[in-house]
Amino acid sequence: MPSTTHCAKLIDGQEDKLIKLIREGVGTTPHPGRGANFVHPKYGPVWATSHLGSDDVILIGTDPEEHPQHAWKVVQTLKGQGGGSLFVKTHPKSRNLWVDTPLNPEAPLASSIAVFDLDNLDKPYEVIPIGELSGIGKGIRRALQGEYNKAGDEVWFSVWNGKEDESAVVVIDDKTRKVKTVIKDKRLITPTGKFNVFNTINDVY
Repeated sequence: MPSTTHCAKLIDGQEDKLIKLIREGVGTTPHPGRGANFVHPKYGPVWATSHLGSDDVILIGTDPEEHPQHAWKVVQTLKGQGGGSLFVKTHPKSRNLWVDTPLNPEAPLASSIAVFDLDNLDKPYEVIPIGELSGIGKGIRRALQGEYNKAGDEVWFSVWNGKEDESAVVVIDDKTRKVKTVIKDKRLITPTGKFNVFNTINDVY
């Protein structure tokens, strides 16, 4: 059986050309989502992405002008809860990095979120049991796709359940990491992606 090589492809969006293929350190089946951008305390501006195939969360340097020694390289690999991740999220006003694992085969991992402290990335992540906090007692309660509000002080997580089961959106206070409110409605059927219009238009990721 032929081996598969995974890589991250960097494209210049203005020039529409390939900048670099990053093959070393990208892990197993990185998820091609938008990822998260933040300033690393050691490596400067980085982009983060999680993986479908492993518990890796890789950080790639993105500043060739001020940090050329780290640009377009995997500078750090964080270890999350497990494989099956789809989304990582932070915000310019936040010191948290939220990592979901909704496609993990283990229900406790699929229904919870790992959150890292951006000021101390060597510190173990905290587990937030979003599915349990939703108050829903039935189903796997897959927790996914954290989305910040415009102010950057709330993170909204979908609790994605079967179409015959109850689903919800859980709103977390970004600073305290506690529940602010739980949104439930019979019209919320297997919610997955949701996007703040201001953040999307202004590319706040």
